[in-house]
Amino acid sequence: MIFKSYLLENNLKEIYKFNFFLFYGENLGLLKYFKKRIINENKDKEIINLFSGEIIKNQDNLFNEVKNSSLFHNEKIILINDANDKILEILEMIINETVDVKVFLFSDLLEKKSKIRNYFEKSKSLGITACYQDNEIGIRKIILEQLKNYKNLTNEVINIITKVSGMDREKVNNEIEKIKTYFQDKVINIEDLDKLLNITINEDFNRLKNEALCGNKRKTNELLTDTAFDNEDSFYYLSTLNQRIFKLIEIENLKEKNNNVETIVSNLKPPVFWKEKPILILQSKKWNKENLKLASQKTYAVEIKLKSESSVKKDLLIKNLLVELCAAVSHV
Repeated sequence: MIFKSYLLENNLKEIYKFNFFLFYGENLGLLKYFKKRIINENKDKEIINLFSGEIIKNQDNLFNEVKNSSLFHNEKIILINDANDKILEILEMIINETVDVKVFLFSDLLEKKSKIRNYFEKSKSLGITACYQDNEIGIRKIILEQLKNYKNLTNEVINIITKVSGMDREKVNNEIEKIKTYFQDKVINIEDLDKLLNITINEDFNRLKNEALCGNKRKTNELLTDTAFDNEDSFYYLSTLNQRIFKLIEIENLKEKNNNVETIVSNLKPPVFWKEKPILILQSKKWNKENLKLASQKTYAVEIKLKSESSVKKDLLIKNLLVELCAAVSHV
């Protein structure tokens, strides 16, 4: 049975009606949010964390946890991380049995042809929800809710946090934690906020991103040398690139009805910041559907590497991605 993620955010009790529930999607922040809420709401229960890899190596790990009752708690909850098609056959052995545990599975993006996704979607006795990327409205809602008791929470402050987060819920939660730690008197000072969130560094990356997506090789190379990269912000950099690529894809699709790029950009929702309009219009004239599809594939490949390879040089991955995107648009 399929559930909308925003409905579960408002009423998480629905998931407890199922013994097995699958959360999946590219929104790591939302996945972490659901996992954290499940743990916090069930502190009186025994929480077991398993990974799909260890279940595949030894399926008894899961069978034993499902069948053995908890000695010290009334109930048991099992969290399965990195769920994928390889564990479906193992799950099928216990899904139809009567069990006293709740099993919640977490996975990154699952394609439509994914076996485990289809299995959960078609079953009335199983629950599933997709955690897609947040939009600006959702991000602003999070900021307003988390900082509602803070003074000087103006539109300018909200815009700064939204822009820095790159529409990434995990990133915005990190920035909000910085703000709560720094402004303990609950009064936000915008000058201190600028320093706290490294706005200058983020502006530098935005300039680099824009030059790369315009295909300006000379300027891109200059900025690659001058821009400071922080490995901790790698997902922010990637998210910022993805947001612009998704925006360009949206414009490209709208061209089928109206070929006037200036009009399309002016009517986009949410509205494009006035300073960004000229560069967005220029970029939309340089890219086409084929190259934008290629760009999406490249960013997705980098995202997988960032998530799966802990020893990888994150700054080098982002730099190489920018060079590849710059080269791709240069050949349009």
